[in-house]
Amino acid sequence: MSAAVQQLTYAQAAALALSQVMEADPAVVALGEDLGRGGVFGQYRDADGAPLVQRFGTGRIIDTPISESTIVGAAVGMALAGVKPVVELRVVDFALCAIDEVVNQAAKNRYMFGGQGRVPAVMRMPIGIWSSSAAQHSQSLEAWFAHIPGLVVVAPGTPADNHGLLLSALACGDPVVYMEHKELWPLAGPVTPGQAVPLGKARTAREGRDLTIVSWSRQVQACVEAAEQLATQGVQAEVIDLRTIWPWDRDAVLASVGKTGHLLVVHEAIQVAGFGAEVAATVAEHTGTRVARLGAPRIPVGYAPVLEDEARIGAAKVAAAALNLLKR
Repeated sequence: MSAAVQQLTYAQAAALALSQVMEADPAVVALGEDLGRGGVFGQYRDADGAPLVQRFGTGRIIDTPISESTIVGAAVGMALAGVKPVVELRVVDFALCAIDEVVNQAAKNRYMFGGQGRVPAVMRMPIGIWSSSAAQHSQSLEAWFAHIPGLVVVAPGTPADNHGLLLSALACGDPVVYMEHKELWPLAGPVTPGQAVPLGKARTAREGRDLTIVSWSRQVQACVEAAEQLATQGVQAEVIDLRTIWPWDRDAVLASVGKTGHLLVVHEAIQVAGFGAEVAATVAEHTGTRVARLGAPRIPVGYAPVLEDEARIGAAKVAAAALNLLKR
């Protein structure tokens, strides 16, 4: 039975999930940079602030050199030898230094060797704009990894989901690209310890009848805020949080658009070739729904706040796109 509900931050919720699994399964280890001090965002600290290394030791909470290809390469070897590694890459931007190990080694091993080997690694790659961190620390690259056969791609948007989805990712048995948002770490909310959230199942963040808005990660907050603004104008928007990018919950999205007849897909990632295009195309192929997308312009994220804001998709932009769609 799950424990009583606790109020935890997004970072604490993930740390609790990891520590629970590590207590239950000695094969689970974590490796990456800065883990010994609790992680860059505190995601390897107990709720009382103590680094997890104090409980599990340096043999299971492993600080590594600054070499992402080495970190992921070691994790792939560990996984094939029966260990269950959690790989910390700090931000998704740095994961590009290990793209071969992720895409050609972890993702393809089970297929290329007829299932004789599996890579049950959870690779944590925080996505999204990180305020005043500029173009090399503010990318949202979930579409890159969704394109690769063999990878599961997860993007939790709440503390409860960061706890429950991490539990499911750790139990998955296949390589999981786990994409937390860089600016959600301090977000607090109710979490039921031990309560897993299934992969591939969306949640309805807000119900409505006139328009379906599909999003994920931190952008769901802007979509819910936009839906509240639209409600003052008599428009009831339904907001769907995909939670898992691959596999994604087609049934939930199709059921919603079957009711509303309109779909707006919103993401923080650049609109061009973003994962929203996959959602929009699927809905267009299967229904007569009116479809639109909203994502960031195809520009690097600027360092100056005024430039950074050009890349952000706030509630006002979402509401305006929704009204434009309904006028078609």
